[in-house]
Amino acid sequence: MAKYVDIPAIMQVIAGVYTNNQLLDDERYHFSENDFPEEFHKILFGSIYNLHQLGATDITPEAVDHYLQARPKAYGVYKANKGIEYLQRLTEIVQLSTFDYYYSRVKKMTLLRMYNQTLGMDLTWLYNPDEILNIKKKQAQEDWFDNTSIEEMAEVINDKIENIRQKCVDGELSDITQASAGIKDYIEDLKKNPEYGYPMFGPFVNTLFRGARLKKLYIRSASTGVGKTRSMIADACTFACEEVYNRDRGIWEVNNCPIATLYITTEQEIGEVQTMLLAFVADVDEEHIVTGKYEEGEWERIEKAIEIVQKAKLYVKELPDFSLQDIENVIKRAVQEYEVKAVLHDYIHSSMKILSEISSKAGVKGLREDNILFMISVRLKDLANQYGIFIMTATQLNGDYKQAKELDQNVLRGAKAIADKADVGGIMVKVTKEDLEALKPILAKGYAAPDIKYAVYKNRGNKYKDIIVWCKDRRDTCRIIPLFVTDSSFELLDIEDTKIIIEPR
Repeated sequence: MAKYVDIPAIMQVIAGVYTNNQLLDDERYHFSENDFPEEFHKILFGSIYNLHQLGATDITPEAVDHYLQARPKAYGVYKANKGIEYLQRLTEIVQLSTFDYYYSRVKKMTLLRMYNQTLGMDLTWLYNPDEILNIKKKQAQEDWFDNTSIEEMAEVINDKIENIRQKCVDGELSDITQASAGIKDYIEDLKKNPEYGYPMFGPFVNTLFRGARLKKLYIRSASTGVGKTRSMIADACTFACEEVYNRDRGIWEVNNCPIATLYITTEQEIGEVQTMLLAFVADVDEEHIVTGKYEEGEWERIEKAIEIVQKAKLYVKELPDFSLQDIENVIKRAVQEYEVKAVLHDYIHSSMKILSEISSKAGVKGLREDNILFMISVRLKDLANQYGIFIMTATQLNGDYKQAKELDQNVLRGAKAIADKADVGGIMVKVTKEDLEALKPILAKGYAAPDIKYAVYKNRGNKYKDIIVWCKDRRDTCRIIPLFVTDSSFELLDIEDTKIIIEPR
């Protein structure tokens, strides 16, 4: 018998899904074979789950028996444990009104069991089911177990691991150094390897921001329908794909050093993201992809684009209703398992899950949206530093942006404090008639008329601030292409386009 197993709770969970199959469709519950350490329970739950997935609406002992007859090994275990009698017993003991309680106990036991068995951790300091001599201590332990969420349990364990790491690996005072420590080597290294990040999409962008720099958070805000999501798709493909087609030049442009990239979608489903990815990589109108009506040469480019995306270390995670812990867990897993260097999170907004998380952990209710949005931006910046990665996210604008004299953090929806932790902050809006009027002297020199105005109000560590990047809107292929750059007074700036070349290691 494995440690950290609550048989009565497991029986109640199996009894619950057996008598009410709809619990298997409830998004609040997530089952795993790891929840059932005994082979018999694993077979019993798996049979109920698979029969439900196959469309069975009324699962009976006969149905389970018939299902297992085609699986001799499992059927032998089932018969040896008197499976039909066991199922009958479950219908007699089931307590659907307390299903949540027993489900929570099963999941917590799974968590402790995985830490104990998989990592070999001794968790008796946290919870010791063998503590039977001291009745008061055992009762206090059980009260703690029942009243502590699984997220909090995991955090307590991880904090203990992190504390050990800080003392033994990082050193308690490792962040205090003499000002000149390593300074000569650092400056010499900058001569050979200037502080640039990975190349981003579009002319001038790498000059303005020095690319997508590690440990930095970029926030690209926009009004509805301008293209913040599509511009992020463009950067995701630029980071991760080995080749991207340029129909203006009629060639496939090679990425000399693609990197593992994670795109977190908060609104689109995976299919919607995939058509945008292909539209960008193949430089084909997305409308042609979703309708299946291609112009000459486009289908061939789509076929090649599919191969490119299949080879790319480009990952997508759907996260429509997220908590701060969800964001951290997804990014941590992406870094550790997929060696991700760039994360694009679309986009910052409050959610019921975050409200619930903060209320349960901090006991704070009625938290304002601006506080929540600020907390998300802080967490993203902390994660960029912690894992040494580049993170980009986006926000919506409030209704004041149309009347605003300056496009800066004051027009961000929810909270201008979102921008406090950003290293780069910019706002994209549609070009107005007044803008075009002010740009007449520049357009007279032969520059194409822009559709998108990208105002950069924050650019930490760079000399280009309070500038406007004027862009051509080609959202059909997820391209927003910079045309020229001015200062906030509409004076043309002479900016060269920087090409960033990353040498493979």
